[in-house]
Amino acid sequence: MDPSIFSVLILSAYAIYFMLPAYLANASALTFGGGTPLDMGRSMNDGRRILGDGVTWKGTIIGILIGMGIGLLQGAVTGNMVQDLLIIGDPGIAQLVQGTITTNTLQGTLLGFALGSGAIIGDACGSFIKRRFNVERGRPVPLMDQLDFVVGAIIFASLVIVIPLNLIILIIVISIFLHLGANIIAYLLGMKNVWY
Repeated sequence: MDPSIFSVLILSAYAIYFMLPAYLANASALTFGGGTPLDMGRSMNDGRRILGDGVTWKGTIIGILIGMGIGLLQGAVTGNMVQDLLIIGDPGIAQLVQGTITTNTLQGTLLGFALGSGAIIGDACGSFIKRRFNVERGRPVPLMDQLDFVVGAIIFASLVIVIPLNLIILIIVISIFLHLGANIIAYLLGMKNVWY
């Protein structure tokens, strides 16, 4: 296999691993949400809801806790193993992501909290923007639907660690396809009413 292709595959695997707290926080907020809306049913001056019924207290709390839990597990279980795998694949990649690798449970939990919280708040910001443009709940807004939680997660994680620009770009590209794929699977399993 071409070494450059192998490097991209390794870095792609790391990007998914890195974003796992955000991905699972976002998915669990949807799966386990419901109940009281985060905006408590309030509307803005434009007469539209602040966030809508899709963003709930239960989903927000569960999503953030899932993100923290995944981060804790990553810090406790994998630690430097990921760095070792990257070194085997390409020392340049290991150097590139060195500052982003969790090495203990405290760092993992903190990063998981940042990624999970950012994902939840990013998704809520997406809902806020949709309400301002009078987009009904569940209606698609291409790219924003796939990236609002990703951008939020990256911004929050950047408060904790330095994320290399090329890793950010790769995360964004991968997330678009993963999000669409996950939604299609959820639709086929009857967990969602729409495929997007």
